[in-house]
Amino acid sequence: MNVETFFTLEAILRTGTFAQAALERNVTRSAVSMQMKQLELYMGQTLFDRSGLYARPTPLARELVENMHRSLQRLETLRKRPGVAVEGVVRLGVIESMMPIVLPGTMKQLATQHPGLQVHPVRGRSSSLTASVSAGELDAAVVAEPPDGGSTRLRWRALATNELLLLAPPDAPEASVQSLFRQHPWIRYDRKTISGALAAQYVAQQIGDVRSALEFDSATAILAMVSAGLGVAIVQLPDSALVHSYPVRIVRLGRGAPRVQYSLVTRRVDDDSRALLALFAAMQSALGDAHWRGDPESQALKAQVSRSRRAAGQGRGPIQPA
Repeated sequence: MNVETFFTLEAILRTGTFAQAALERNVTRSAVSMQMKQLELYMGQTLFDRSGLYARPTPLARELVENMHRSLQRLETLRKRPGVAVEGVVRLGVIESMMPIVLPGTMKQLATQHPGLQVHPVRGRSSSLTASVSAGELDAAVVAEPPDGGSTRLRWRALATNELLLLAPPDAPEASVQSLFRQHPWIRYDRKTISGALAAQYVAQQIGDVRSALEFDSATAILAMVSAGLGVAIVQLPDSALVHSYPVRIVRLGRGAPRVQYSLVTRRVDDDSRALLALFAAMQSALGDAHWRGDPESQALKAQVSRSRRAAGQGRGPIQPA
């Protein structure tokens, strides 16, 4: 019997209802009901009187909690004791664009603070990685969070936000976002991705009808195409090394710029996992050390825009946003 089930039973008796216990335990009400049915099967007796509007605990349920209470408290104290090492294996999915940003610092932090905790990274798209977490095939994933907040059955822990930018050919003379789209075909980022869908929504609302020539699921391929003068694109902030290899003009989209929220997604049932909490803390620390937040006023963005202009030989001031 999973020890979490006894914590759930204690929460029901303390809060008074299955619904309140579900909120406290960060699980669905149906999950609470399933745990109690499993516990009743384990005990071989009924723990709740379900004849009325609300399920009422039986004397056996109260006796069970009374007998387990002290042991549960001791277990929780032991689990949270700083001296207890965090060990094990975490199967972690990471979208490709976040791998160089989040993985090196996170792995370094964990190697120092929790050497017994192993992380096995897997690359994929946000949608497939999220589905793998939900199915239990992965323990956690760094993904682009859906604009609607994603499934409430999963836990979304915010890591960073990133502003999408317009990339234009290095010698494009146009002075506004609208004129760039009028003069150059739009190279789309895959619309099945969250970034691609946000970019398409922005273009539809702010630009209108445009010429669409190509569509890729690779930001590197799009950067190379734009650098070669084949069109413009709306994508995430490119890697500085790639911008050096493929010079482009980086254009801020202004107040209405679409933003991508990156989060660590896990199952709610794993909210108390020390391994996942340690992983999240390491990611926060790694992103903080790298000063990467996707903030529009960040030094990284300013420096990269400056580098791209120098590489392209552009001395002009900022382009006017849409």
